[in-house]
Amino acid sequence: MKHTKLATTVVTLAAAGMFLTACGSDSDKGTAASSSTASTTEVVSGASVSDKASDLEKALGADGNWIVATTADVTFDNDVTVAGEFHDKGEAGNDIYRKFALYAQDDKRNVTDEYTVTVPTLIVESENFNIVHGTVKGNIEVKANGFVLNGAKVDGNITFEKQEYKDSAVLDKDGASVTGDVTVAE
Repeated sequence: MKHTKLATTVVTLAAAGMFLTACGSDSDKGTAASSSTASTTEVVSGASVSDKASDLEKALGADGNWIVATTADVTFDNDVTVAGEFHDKGEAGNDIYRKFALYAQDDKRNVTDEYTVTVPTLIVESENFNIVHGTVKGNIEVKANGFVLNGAKVDGNITFEKQEYKDSAVLDKDGASVTGDVTVAE
């Protein structure tokens, strides 16, 4: 048992180091936080990493970051709005892009753990918002173009404000799925 904890600690520290490196990688390859039992918040290259609902909610807001990652399962008691315009890797010259990483990875970028975010409603107002791995337990309202589920599961409904937003969405990348209804509000 002690060897397992030691190995987990070593992998966690290695993954944390890889997160710093991975922030500069291609957006499609994915980056994430390492798993951790301690509550942490880090800001690295425009990234926010935490296991606290209040920190994640702020990071997903208009004054937040281009990449937000959780390091554990998180429950929000209220609706959360993803707002603002952000660019890949936090660089203004890069494409508009925003990422919510719900997983941990090893030094070879293999997903080692996935997390669940429980929220009444996640309201997506940021263009090209990408939820990567893990599970969103709750409903999602999409009010922007380019919404992507990348290996993620939604245990709830997705409602698009306009057909245009639904048409621009990708809901099945890398085995992503939705257990509820996918509809357009108009």
